[in-house]
Amino acid sequence: MRKKILEIIIRSAGLINSTLDDKLPIEQVEACPLYGDSSTLDSISLVTLIVYVEQGIEDQFDIPVIIANEKAMSRRSSPFLTIGTLTDYALELVEEHKHG
Repeated sequence: MRKKILEIIIRSAGLINSTLDDKLPIEQVEACPLYGDSSTLDSISLVTLIVYVEQGIEDQFDIPVIIANEKAMSRRSSPFLTIGTLTDYALELVEEHKHG
């Protein structure tokens, strides 16, 4: 399941890259920065990426998730730092939905 979520996020980042002059280095895969000083995304691009990922997860797993939620914002370490951290967080949400 994690691999499928990672694929959704990379595909979503590729869609975002088609709109950016300064592209995300998605070839870095999980280390690709999404948020923070080393990222090329502005806040609008990050929100768009999150929407693409949420839609991709719903399409793939038939599970509605809201990634940018209070739980994400209250974490000590942001789940939006890299593709890897976003993948782990999205997987956590999907698993909670399946088991909860």
